[in-house]
Amino acid sequence: MYLYGASGHGKVVADILRSKGIVVDGFIDDNADLVSVYGIPVFHTAEMADELIVSIGGNQLRRQIVQRLVTDFPHVAFASAVHSSSIVSPSAIIGKGTVVMGGTVINAEACIGNHCIVNTGASIDHECILGDYVDIAPHSTLCGNVRVGEGSWIGAGTTIIQGVTIGKWCIIGAGSVVTKDIPDGYLAVGNRCKLYKKINQNLL
Repeated sequence: MYLYGASGHGKVVADILRSKGIVVDGFIDDNADLVSVYGIPVFHTAEMADELIVSIGGNQLRRQIVQRLVTDFPHVAFASAVHSSSIVSPSAIIGKGTVVMGGTVINAEACIGNHCIVNTGASIDHECILGDYVDIAPHSTLCGNVRVGEGSWIGAGTTIIQGVTIGKWCIIGAGSVVTKDIPDGYLAVGNRCKLYKKINQNLL
């Protein structure tokens, strides 16, 4: 198993894999000066990798790297990592390339997209749907039937009440309480959460 991205997020993913007895053969990173991180060798091409996780926190950059890997190294398969302390319903779906951190709860028939991050202590309730490249920050709570569009980032400690839809490529500020739908491409913050400004329009 290889991890693309030798940053702090990559170290967390390495810990998850190691805790489950999965050997991390190496990091892959574009920084040519890196030779070893966290006691693991760093390579600068994915040519040797048969299975990997893109372990980069930024949603847009993570998508760019996944797209580049698919084009340049079509033999590579994307794996997922779920911490052993997480509670994941048997009926939940976890997409390829997605990482689920420690202490999370993912309940019945939730569907987590590809290359997502579900961070430490987050709670995702029944029948929530997350698009690809979503990042749910630590200790956020998504009540039942919440939808989060592609590439959106939900800030730490945010609560989203049941049935709310968050659009694509949004940022929800830390500690927000979201009671109404948020359109695509908005920064929204506060308790109660309000639209602040348009962002990421080039990604829509």
